[in-house]
Amino acid sequence: MFHYKAFEWLFVFYTYCFLGWCFESAFVSLKSKKWINRGFIRGPFLPLYGSGATMMFVVSMPFRDNIVLTYVAGCIGATVLEYITGVTMELLFNMRYWDYSNRPFNFQGQICLRSTLTWGFFTVLMTRVLHWPIDRFIRSVPGKTLYYVTVLITVYIVIDFTLSFKAALDIRDVLVKIQRFKDEMERMQRRLDIIIAFNSEEKEQKKQERDPSMAELRVGLKQRFARLKESIQSMPSAYGEAIREEIAELRGKFSNYPDPQNDYNEMLDFYELDMIRNNPTMVSPKFKNALDELKDIADGKKE
Repeated sequence: MFHYKAFEWLFVFYTYCFLGWCFESAFVSLKSKKWINRGFIRGPFLPLYGSGATMMFVVSMPFRDNIVLTYVAGCIGATVLEYITGVTMELLFNMRYWDYSNRPFNFQGQICLRSTLTWGFFTVLMTRVLHWPIDRFIRSVPGKTLYYVTVLITVYIVIDFTLSFKAALDIRDVLVKIQRFKDEMERMQRRLDIIIAFNSEEKEQKKQERDPSMAELRVGLKQRFARLKESIQSMPSAYGEAIREEIAELRGKFSNYPDPQNDYNEMLDFYELDMIRNNPTMVSPKFKNALDELKDIADGKKE
C-alpha cells in the first residue's frame, strides 16, 4: 500500500488537513452565502480531516484488496474518531463544534448514520483515487526538502493550535460567566417580584415561560427598579428600612452586571470572536442562550 517515514506520514496528515479545510470552508461558505474560514484553528488546516485520513489508511490497510471491507473499515474507524474527538472537545470547552442532533439516526448529536456512510465513501475514494497523486508528489520531492517543509508546517500549526486552544478556553469561561450573571439576575428578578407583590398586594406571580436573554433580563430589572422607586416615593411607609436597604443592595449588584450591548466585546478579543464566526454550526447544550448572544456579537448584530 503506502509505506512512509514518520515525517512523510506527518506531511500526509497536513495535506489532508488542508484539503479538508478547503472542502469545509467552501461548503459552509456557499451555504452561508459569505466567506467562512472553517476550523478550530485559524490557519488553512482542519485537524479532524487529517486525523480521519490517517485513521482511514490505518484501518483499511488490512483490507486494501476488498473494496467492501475497505468501506466498512472506513465507516467504523472514522466514526469512532469523530465521536471521541467530539466528546473530548465538549468536555473541555462546553461546546460542540459540529452537531448532528437534528439528523436521523444520530447518537448524542456527535455522530450520525449519514456522516458514517460518508466517511466510508471518502475512505474508498481516498485510498483508491485521491491519494495516488499525493503519493507521487511525496516521492518526487527530495527527502530533506520535504522534511524541512514538514518541520516548518509543524511549528506553524503548533503555535496556531496553542492560540486556538487558549481562545476556546476563554470562550468557555465567558459562557460560564454569562450564565452565572444570568442566574443571579433571575434570582434578583424573582426577589423584586416578591417585594413588589407583597407591598402592592399583587399576589399572582408570572411564570417564566422560556430562558430570557441577558438583554431581556436587564430591561425587566430596570422596569422593576423604576416601579419600586415610584412606589417608595408615593408610599414611603409601606417599605421598611430593611427592605429599602435590600433594594439598594440589589441595585448596586445590578449596576455591575455586564451590558450585552456594550460589555460583551470587551470580554472577548478579536481572535475569540473570529473563532465564533468561523464555526457557525457550533452549539452549547449547557449554555445555549449565552452562546447565541456571543454569536450575535461576533456577527455584528449587537455592536
